[in-house]
Amino acid sequence: MRSFALAAALVSISSVAAETFTIAVGGNNTLTYDPKSITAKDGDIIQFQFLTKNHTVTQSTFADPCTKMTTPTEGVDSGFMPVAVGATQIPSWSFTLNNASGPLWFYCRQKTPASHCQAGMVFAVNPTADKTFDAFQKLAMGGAANGTTTSTGGAGGNGGSTSTGGNGGSTSTGGTGGSTSTSTTTGGGNPSTTGTGSGDGSGSGTNSSATPNGNNGNGAVSMTMNAAGLVSIAGLVVGLML
Repeated sequence: MRSFALAAALVSISSVAAETFTIAVGGNNTLTYDPKSITAKDGDIIQFQFLTKNHTVTQSTFADPCTKMTTPTEGVDSGFMPVAVGATQIPSWSFTLNNASGPLWFYCRQKTPASHCQAGMVFAVNPTADKTFDAFQKLAMGGAANGTTTSTGGAGGNGGSTSTGGNGGSTSTGGTGGSTSTSTTTGGGNPSTTGTGSGDGSGSGTNSSATPNGNNGNGAVSMTMNAAGLVSIAGLVVGLML
């Protein structure tokens, strides 16, 4: 009876699938992330689809919205994702949240012809009542936010993440909390592996780069066990207890 109860519990855990949030970047030629903020839990996947122009998803802090986070760890960064006018391929970049205990802040670091971040192109994961998305965006645009303006949250942890390009064939590696972030390109044909990014970083291809190094466990990316693996464990436990 106990073995069946244990198996049922494991199956129940495996049935709680991670949710995938899809964020449109630059839709309709706007300087926006849509939705502009989300509430996510550990294990959820956050995928960014780059629709127009040449944008990034770069981690920052609440106190300094338009500067890449470097302390206590280096923040994650998709790299520039150029999209040609009329392109049929959609590059994407994603990460898996492994510590949802605090808010995470992101911006686009494109500065040509003007700063996208200062135009309000920012994004938040799990903003709080004290640190709201609106306050973060206001700070990015040069205003003063209500409430505290300090933040050290971010993606970190030991281990190396990998960022894998789709169809382009190139890869890059970083260190976001022993996890994986992926970049893919959907659509027909082969994507270009070079780009025309500008701003405070040179253009890259349709492949993202995630280059944080850190020892903090706030935020970012981790592997998750799928349902089939947990069911297999449940079967093994049942067999051993019979």
